[in-house]
Amino acid sequence: MEKKQQRMRLLKGGLVYAPESLGRKDILTGGGKILAIGDDLNPSGIDLDVVSAEGRIVAPALVDSHVHICGGGGEGGFSSRTPEIQISSFYRGGICAAVGVLGTDGTTRHTAGLLAKARGLTEDGVDCWIMTGSYQIPTPTLTGSVCDDIVLIDRIIGCGEICLSDHRSSHPSMEDLIHLVSEARRGGMLSGKCGLVNIHLGDGREGLSPLRKLVELSEIPLSQLQPTHVNRNGSLFEEGMAYAREGGYVDFTTSTTPRFIADGEVPAAEALSRCFENGVPLEHISFSSDGQGSLPLFDDLGNLAGMKVAEVSTLLDSFREAVRDWNIPVEKALHVVSTNPAERYKLSGKGRLRPGMDADLLLLDSEDLSLDSLYAGGRLVVQEGVPVVKGSFE
Repeated sequence: MEKKQQRMRLLKGGLVYAPESLGRKDILTGGGKILAIGDDLNPSGIDLDVVSAEGRIVAPALVDSHVHICGGGGEGGFSSRTPEIQISSFYRGGICAAVGVLGTDGTTRHTAGLLAKARGLTEDGVDCWIMTGSYQIPTPTLTGSVCDDIVLIDRIIGCGEICLSDHRSSHPSMEDLIHLVSEARRGGMLSGKCGLVNIHLGDGREGLSPLRKLVELSEIPLSQLQPTHVNRNGSLFEEGMAYAREGGYVDFTTSTTPRFIADGEVPAAEALSRCFENGVPLEHISFSSDGQGSLPLFDDLGNLAGMKVAEVSTLLDSFREAVRDWNIPVEKALHVVSTNPAERYKLSGKGRLRPGMDADLLLLDSEDLSLDSLYAGGRLVVQEGVPVVKGSFE
């Protein structure tokens, strides 16, 4: 479905966070882009729609850097496979950009299907990129090479999620791990993409030590690695804060369960607050939802005991919790759910409000931070908290 040219639109009097606080401003959009931000904008002789943003926060739409867009799961057999995402789920979560990944199952789910789904979401209005590969090393690719996938295929920007410190890992040698990360780094350099390697961290004893060892034994910088699920337990979280202070980057998962929290998982909003208390640089922190992935519960023998499906809406929920319950300033909370992932993954046009950027605008009630409206490339897709635009098959 081809995106239609959007009418010019003037949003008046909103509290603008770009993500930095700009105060009350007007925003003029057209052709899917932000054209101007200023005081009392009043372009004459132009046919446009004027929308009051009074009483609303206007912010960059959220960016979810870890979504199982084709579904995930499968650890409990075929019936435990989770479904692929629908675009309305992104819209209800205030999300206009995403990065798709596979996961445990690199056998019945494929990078080709992931790529097709990403292109479909992009055509329908949510810009989507993907990471080549899955949990395993050697990891499945389209061209036979991680580097070639990144260089030659438009929507592939990195590799992952590669599984470490987890009983579901392929337990790669350090030599194999260094080779894979080197391939991704070279692919990113040749293509101008991020070339990141998304690392799934489990509950294993190794924690982040394989990543430190990789950097010690090679010339690869910590910045090439993106460990995720770093808040899954207290010890990994503490190690993650130290890792981030050393120059690494950490990603906290927003989807969780009461059982996970009771077992020691640190909720993302709390993790953000504790990071600030412990001197972790804001630019080295991000949130992602793990949307459509399974949230499995395993018994002591490693057998699946239960499962639920992760939701992308938890990204907005955790932003709201960080601001309301942990007194995190709006601009700092926006960094971890929009600006940081957009810049970390080199998603052009995303994560900031300024002229020339994509007109992906999130409007929240300034009192309770509830979702009011969402514009994807200047097109109104959510109004009064309800999606008004659906995907091709919804």
